[in-house]
Amino acid sequence: MAKYFLIAGEASGDLHAGNLMEQIRLLDPEAVFTGLGGGRMAVAGCTLYQHIRHMAFMGFAAVIRNWRQVKENFRITREALVKEQPDVLILIDYPSFNLRMAEFCRKYLPATRIVYYIPPKVWAWKRRRVHRIARLCDEVLGIFPFEPEFYARYGYQCTYVGNPTAEQIANQKSNIKYRKSSITLLPGSRPSEIKHCLPKMLEAAQHFPDYEIKVCAAPGIEDSFYTPYLQNTRATLTRNTYEAVQTASAAIVNSGTATLETALLRCPQVAVYHLVGSSLIRLIRWAQPLLFSIPYFTLVNIISQKEVIKEYLANDFTVTNVTRELDRLLHDEAYQKEMLASYEHLSSILGSQPASVLAAERITALLPVKPTHTASSQ
Repeated sequence: MAKYFLIAGEASGDLHAGNLMEQIRLLDPEAVFTGLGGGRMAVAGCTLYQHIRHMAFMGFAAVIRNWRQVKENFRITREALVKEQPDVLILIDYPSFNLRMAEFCRKYLPATRIVYYIPPKVWAWKRRRVHRIARLCDEVLGIFPFEPEFYARYGYQCTYVGNPTAEQIANQKSNIKYRKSSITLLPGSRPSEIKHCLPKMLEAAQHFPDYEIKVCAAPGIEDSFYTPYLQNTRATLTRNTYEAVQTASAAIVNSGTATLETALLRCPQVAVYHLVGSSLIRLIRWAQPLLFSIPYFTLVNIISQKEVIKEYLANDFTVTNVTRELDRLLHDEAYQKEMLASYEHLSSILGSQPASVLAAERITALLPVKPTHTASSQ
């Protein structure tokens, strides 16, 4: 009976961890899962020591404000690891927390194998982390096709198992071909993101009165949180994100995994990202060539290695800019076709490998006795 301890600190990580667990169980029917995560992992059979609602803090300021909770999360995880003595520790994104837990595990639980599934984006920034990841982990399972080559430059191994977002969409999206006269807004997965992004998104979308407006609610955030923002607008809330995106004429998306999802659902989009503080914003713009190793912020543009979608970051995230780009997305047919063609190329770059299946095979292969069952995609 193998014991797996998983740590996912955000909604997307929870989703991909749950899919991974289901594939591991097909290979290892007696697998026992414990860890930190959310509802998707719980449904898949994971006993949770902490829920992501107490973990999803983004940015230095948020971590400082919630430092007591962060310290408590570290304590809970250390004690849980010692109690469970897992055969495999599986880390899903969430780098600052997960790398500290990997170091703890390497020091105090040397028999535990450590796997990083969805590793930190060290190719974008903090490249020095690549050495720390390679030192701590027995397996690094990348989700972008260029990651193995990046790790190889430093003399390390990383295996591309496919992209879990592409896999999730391939498994769940319908064959809907029509487009409604609608604009879909994806304001983010955290309250702070929604607070800063949604008002501007709504104001821009309302410049187009002939279009419905759909606001996609994030997992774990109550409908009531959105109510004050939707008052006196014609927008409606939905939790069927994929359908709302797949049937929309265009989307305004808070930068992150959602931009990749929107592209794979073939919806024209504009990406936005909020930053607090004009001085900080100017500093970031000045230091961008030093801090970041890539010229783009959205996954769509990073993977494509060109500007496929417009990115409005910080001071450029204005109602005027977003409205202008929306107008182009809605009414410039040649522009739409060019973007959709780039989406097709993006999809071909990612490939069709079932990420959770291949990751499960690599992870269970680390066990002393390899299970003999065969995994299959759901």
